[in-house]
Amino acid sequence: MHQRFFPLDEHFMALAIREAQRALEHDDVPVGAVLVRDGEVLSATHNERELRADPTAHAEMLALREGTRALGDWRALECVLYVTLEPCAMCAGAIVLARVPRVVFAASDPKAGAAGSVLDILAQPQLNHRPEVSSGLLAGASSELLRTFFATRR
Repeated sequence: MHQRFFPLDEHFMALAIREAQRALEHDDVPVGAVLVRDGEVLSATHNERELRADPTAHAEMLALREGTRALGDWRALECVLYVTLEPCAMCAGAIVLARVPRVVFAASDPKAGAAGSVLDILAQPQLNHRPEVSSGLLAGASSELLRTFFATRR
C-alpha cells in the first residue's frame, strides 16, 4: 500500500466526504465515494443501504455502477476511486472486477476493511487485477464523521 498522493487527490477526497455527509440525511453510515477519470467526476455517491433497503448499496458499489454506466463500459479503466472508508470485501471484489487502476481511501476499517486491515483483496496475487492503493488522505475528517455517527447509536 502506498501513501502517494497527487495534487487533485485532496480535492476529490473532500468531495467524497461531502457525499458521506449526505448519507446522514437518511440515517445511513456516512461513507462517500467518487469515481474520477482524467480529472472529471463520473459519479459521486454515498451509502444508501437504509434508503434502498439494499445490503449492497455501499457508496463504492453505487459509484462503480453509475460511473461505468457513464463510461458505457463495465471496466473503469484509467479511473481513480476515492472513498472515505476502506472498502469491505464486497466492494474490494467489485473494484477488482471493474479493473479500477487506483483506489484512494481515507480511514482504515479495522473491523471489515479488505484493503489491508482485515483482508487485502486488492493486493491478492492470485487475482487478475491489483489496483494501486493509497490510504490515509483526510482520514481525520472521515473518522470524525463516523465516530460522531456511531456515538449517537450506542
